[in-house]
Amino acid sequence: MKGAVLNRTGETTPYATSQPIEVSDLELADPGPGELLIKMHAAGVCHSDLSVVNGTRIRPVPMLLGHECSGVVVESRADDVAVGEHVVLTFVPRCNDCPECVAGRPALCFNGARANGAGEMLGGGRRITRGGEPIHHHLGVSAFAEYAVVDRGSVVVVPQDVPLDLAVLFGCAVLTGAGAVFNTARVRPGQTVAVWGLGGVGMAAVMAAAAAEASQVIAIDPDAGKRALALEVGATTSLAPGEPIRDLLPLGVDVALEAVGSAAVLQVAFADTAPGGMTVSVGLPAPDERITISPLSLVAESRVLAGSYLGAANPERDIPIMIDLWREGRLPVERLRSSTIRLSDINTAMDELAAGRVIRQVILFDEQ
Repeated sequence: MKGAVLNRTGETTPYATSQPIEVSDLELADPGPGELLIKMHAAGVCHSDLSVVNGTRIRPVPMLLGHECSGVVVESRADDVAVGEHVVLTFVPRCNDCPECVAGRPALCFNGARANGAGEMLGGGRRITRGGEPIHHHLGVSAFAEYAVVDRGSVVVVPQDVPLDLAVLFGCAVLTGAGAVFNTARVRPGQTVAVWGLGGVGMAAVMAAAAAEASQVIAIDPDAGKRALALEVGATTSLAPGEPIRDLLPLGVDVALEAVGSAAVLQVAFADTAPGGMTVSVGLPAPDERITISPLSLVAESRVLAGSYLGAANPERDIPIMIDLWREGRLPVERLRSSTIRLSDINTAMDELAAGRVIRQVILFDEQ
């Protein structure tokens, strides 16, 4: 099969010139017990992939990138998933045995996180080679390839009438952004919400805040096109960075959601959160970034600062709920897709993402 392998991290931009990612001929082992072979249909290019390319997220290389995808099961060694099922993959494999999984918090699965950090499968080891050289897995998925072997815990079966080139977006952008609104912030009707950063995750959060019947949804991004789209999918107001929220809401917002991956932006979001409100960090900043807050304000103003990984989601519970909201027209997920691309365009796609010009570029494997 062909797949896009990251050979080096921290290369200079533009990546279209430095070419850190190489489309290679790869060998894929057969699935083991509890694993499945997936024929890939679509894969989204996400900022979490870029974070590995630019070195913000430290991962072992060479690594077959990609973690947001949809496909069809062509071989199954899991009792409850059949050949021919349509599936969405998620980027934390669920072991269902660790304390976090047992407590209903599979996004924090201990064994899944350990395997992801090592670039291995949940069941241990790697299934991909290039000329005999082992290739690391990205988040248990490695979606930028024609096929993938994945653990059952990475899979959510979706109805076959949901187009796979739409279903792909539920695996990360929608699950993470909408999950942060529904599961972490638990936005209530009438609350006010601001979202910093209108990539796939942030734009999904805007949609979800509108679906949750927030009274005001403020979308903030330097890109005018993204701000315009946000107004079409649920935002009531759009602002460029630096335009004051407190001219609209003197006390600040009830829920401030940072989806940029920047400590400086999180600091701004925290400052614009009202007393009694919640600031939610969803982006992935560099590990050495820090913010400064007043502990007194947390106490005296009953403030909450929360992180949200994978939208604090239970994917098998939440993806069907989000699909139902899409069917009702309340989550216009199709608007997240900026363009479709070829696998060979992957380095250029990273440049587009780094420049903030796109929301979601989607690789369609049947069109290669």
